[in-house]
Amino acid sequence: MNNIFDSEFLRKIEQLKINSRVLMSTNGSGNRKSRSKGSSVEFSDYREYSSGDDFRRIDWNAYGRFDKLFIKLFMEEREARINIFIDTSASMNWGTPHKGIQAKRLAAAIAYIGLANFDKVSILAVNEQITSSRKSIHGKAGFWQVLNYLQDLPFTGGTTLNKAIREFDGGGAGISIIISDFFSFDGLKEALKYLQYKKQDIILCHMLSPEEIAPSVGGSVRLMDVETGETKDITVTHSLLKAYQKALEDFTGDIKKFCFKRGITYIRLSSDLSMENMVKMTIGEKQ
Repeated sequence: MNNIFDSEFLRKIEQLKINSRVLMSTNGSGNRKSRSKGSSVEFSDYREYSSGDDFRRIDWNAYGRFDKLFIKLFMEEREARINIFIDTSASMNWGTPHKGIQAKRLAAAIAYIGLANFDKVSILAVNEQITSSRKSIHGKAGFWQVLNYLQDLPFTGGTTLNKAIREFDGGGAGISIIISDFFSFDGLKEALKYLQYKKQDIILCHMLSPEEIAPSVGGSVRLMDVETGETKDITVTHSLLKAYQKALEDFTGDIKKFCFKRGITYIRLSSDLSMENMVKMTIGEKQ
């Protein structure tokens, strides 16, 4: 996992910023501009230096007085709170390329961008509940915490996103990015309403494998639900594949329509896309 990104790729994504339509936290430094009054050159406050902070912001006069490193803060600059929910249910443990691994890579890339822009990043693993998390990571040095955490995440259990995401306690306005196949037993819409109530700007990354988007199987096959273990024997015909495609389009279309009405960003991703394109699609950059 630690070798997923080479230095050239990291340099590219470091220049990108996650777009947001909501007012961010009024605490911290960050590179994001808030809607509060003042200009980026209007001095506001100090905070103690943390590993990964821009050394150009260090106030050396304050260091001479207090023998500690302090960073200058400015009125218009605010940090964003970026919350990355990654689906670690058993249904993500499948596909070629493996959609769970691609989800981890995308989560790591988004986290890197946030950390490089002095935002505060939290990652939450969800299946039937929030199984674990790493919260309030900041500074580029924290990227290694992200990689180590994601590397060890297992894909197990069922998916109940409405229930799991409603365990999220918020912590202020921010950006919530959900990376999942959205095969959730209890749906998704109530979770999205809850996140908006918590003043989250939401981005849905709908991660599917090429086999799920366009199955190439035929004849008699046995299907198994990887989350429940249930099996079903079917004969795959042309008409059945057409029915599957319609069901998939209805499924994704319903999510997309709901998101459009609520002002939520919806992106459908195939796990065989390049990671650079996945990142650009997620943060709204032109490909």
